[in-house]
Amino acid sequence: MVRIVFIAAVACTALVVKPFGLHVWWQAGGTGLLLGIGIIVCEVRLRKASLKRLIGAAVGSLLGILGALLMSVVLDLSGAFPYQTLSFLHLGLLLLATYVGLVVGASKGDMLNLAALGGLFGTESPGKKSCKILDTSVIIDGRIADICETSFLDGSLVIPQFVLRELQLVADSADSLKRNRGRRGLDVLQRIQKMSNVEVQIVEDDFPHIREVDMKLIELAKLFDGKIVTNDFNLNKVAQLHGVDVLNINELTNALKPIVLPGEVMRVFILKEGKEYNQGVAYLDDGTMVVVDNARRMISKTVDISVTSVLQTTAGKMIFGKYDERAQHTPPTHGPERGSGSADRPETRGRERSEQTVGH
Repeated sequence: MVRIVFIAAVACTALVVKPFGLHVWWQAGGTGLLLGIGIIVCEVRLRKASLKRLIGAAVGSLLGILGALLMSVVLDLSGAFPYQTLSFLHLGLLLLATYVGLVVGASKGDMLNLAALGGLFGTESPGKKSCKILDTSVIIDGRIADICETSFLDGSLVIPQFVLRELQLVADSADSLKRNRGRRGLDVLQRIQKMSNVEVQIVEDDFPHIREVDMKLIELAKLFDGKIVTNDFNLNKVAQLHGVDVLNINELTNALKPIVLPGEVMRVFILKEGKEYNQGVAYLDDGTMVVVDNARRMISKTVDISVTSVLQTTAGKMIFGKYDERAQHTPPTHGPERGSGSADRPETRGRERSEQTVGH
């Protein structure tokens, strides 16, 4: 409504004033209408521009105007052109220098470091809403790249400059393990930056009076009104105490694990022997440990088990099951003894052959 009223006001003003010698009412009103629409279009475009681009455009246009005035003075002193040509050159130089300064200044404005100018310009955040701030641990972990590929994270990913410095120190460490972890983190960042559906922004905001990187992340999250993405348990707790929202990758992984109820039948591959007598241990695709009773003889085989209980611990979820070994007590009818037993029924013999094939 405000924009419509503004356009109408500009059109009425032009209708009364009759600029550019337009005495016909529809010509004057149409000129004012087009001028008002043009101003609204410029306003919409400027709202989308960042503060760095606006400052760069303003400085560039001012320098262009100053350069045009200096060249106009030189042309006046030369006296080589008649008055009409000189007036055209003055106007052309002014428009050209202003336009070039505006465009070049806006394009180079992203190179400005507003944080170095103090709190006046250093408080601009790249999008106050849906801002996700990555810490060093979640970058090194690498699973954040897989989550970004699925487009489950909305908004922009913010990577602070002090996190990049910490990651570079890890990559330059003398310890080979730390060095490999740091390089993997840098590779993860390059992978995320190449994704077309993810907006990655590197911010220069820093807090020199704070030494700990975790506290800097918390202060940055407060400044940007964003969320911290991490898998650090301590950072998670400290951020919650400060009222900062946290997205924990480990909690997301635990939430996505399949729900298993006692009594269900599931198919697992017995990988090794358990700690207790006659136990076997298997693992699901997500890494969940499955402890199977009466499965010691079924190592390196795929079997069907019945879930007896599910235990949720701080380290994750554990599933306890039982293998039905009734088929083992029936001796084989032909050939050497099989590890899983055999039966006279054709369907039992077929299941044994499939189990041995999977095990091999």
